[in-house]
Amino acid sequence: MFAARNGCSILRSCLSLSSRQAVTPSKVAFLQGSSSQIRKLATEAPVTNSVSGALSRTEALFKTYPPITPGRRHLRRPLNAHLYEGRPLRLLTVPLRKTGGRNNTGRITVRHRGGGHKRRIRLVDFTRSDPGPHKVVRIEYDPGRSAHIALLYNPSPSVSGWKKWSYILAPENVKAGDVVESFRKGIPAGAVPGFVDSKAMRGKLLDTGMGSSDDDGATSTASLALGLLRSRTIKPGNVLPLRLIPTGTIIHCISLHPDKPGILVRAAGTFAQVVAHDETGKYTLVRLQSGEVRKVLQDCCASIGKVSNPLWKNRSLGKAGRARWLGRRPTVRGMAMNAVDHPHGGGRGKSKGNKQARSVWGWVARGVRTRKPGPKGPKNSNKMVVRERPRGKEKRSN
Repeated sequence: MFAARNGCSILRSCLSLSSRQAVTPSKVAFLQGSSSQIRKLATEAPVTNSVSGALSRTEALFKTYPPITPGRRHLRRPLNAHLYEGRPLRLLTVPLRKTGGRNNTGRITVRHRGGGHKRRIRLVDFTRSDPGPHKVVRIEYDPGRSAHIALLYNPSPSVSGWKKWSYILAPENVKAGDVVESFRKGIPAGAVPGFVDSKAMRGKLLDTGMGSSDDDGATSTASLALGLLRSRTIKPGNVLPLRLIPTGTIIHCISLHPDKPGILVRAAGTFAQVVAHDETGKYTLVRLQSGEVRKVLQDCCASIGKVSNPLWKNRSLGKAGRARWLGRRPTVRGMAMNAVDHPHGGGRGKSKGNKQARSVWGWVARGVRTRKPGPKGPKNSNKMVVRERPRGKEKRSN
């Protein structure tokens, strides 16, 4: 009962607190000179056996609390024992300045925003332009997003100072001590025996074994080089151009321009899939989380794997005050408003007068399409969408 009242869990009490220390700038300078110390730092985050971890998570996926208060009765959080419990690397954070949903004249333009705890924005690297292996130091919690983030260390001697450290979106099953790499600029020469990377090598050629040949020996050599390429590069956390990613691979953090950061599929537990490579060698068909299939340039990059923290959507805040800590102000029903404030407002009793569901601005909320991108929308509005996401009966049938 004493442990329950103080919010202590059996899991945290079993972990050693001495093995998790905050990374200070002095320690950063000390660690840059010794690779052995970097390995020691990587072990500070708790690393568990994958088999025992999987068995333990089958018993309980969420952490619940004794119902000693109404706010804790329905509180439910995913179990994330592998997260680092210290502070983030301050060199990679900036303070969050809040507006409360108001514009420059002080009027509320975005509803339901305001308050919230003080935060620091983690500067996540969505570009991943630095090549070479990067070591995962630890997995951290980010208050500004649903997914977890991973702290990377670049051991390259050509990089110095705070540039050796960076944050990325943590893919699922990536833990402290792993090594991830960015192939955004292509495969280095000699990295894969028998494979020479060039922008003329497109995804369709890779799927067919790098071209057809009459010589069986040349075909077998090309297939061997292709297998070595995939075993070397297709790993969770690696970044590759879409032309080097085989069909059926799970990806996330997809960019829509060859030189710009990834902007698609970044929420917790989300993933996309490479469906096919175009015959022309210019586009790759990617199925997004919503079911939409769109064309993306093959020179655009994506990360391999699925975004971490998939159980985030099944959490329960437990009380309204916890939503206020996150900066969410209350949402009032339209039927509880006056007639001047909402189409459903006013009247005698709890009734909206058989009116169709509408928003506060009078837009039809159900059954009428309000957003028209893609092939069914205006001409040439979004030529990259091959198949729209399922809606209505089509979505319910899947």
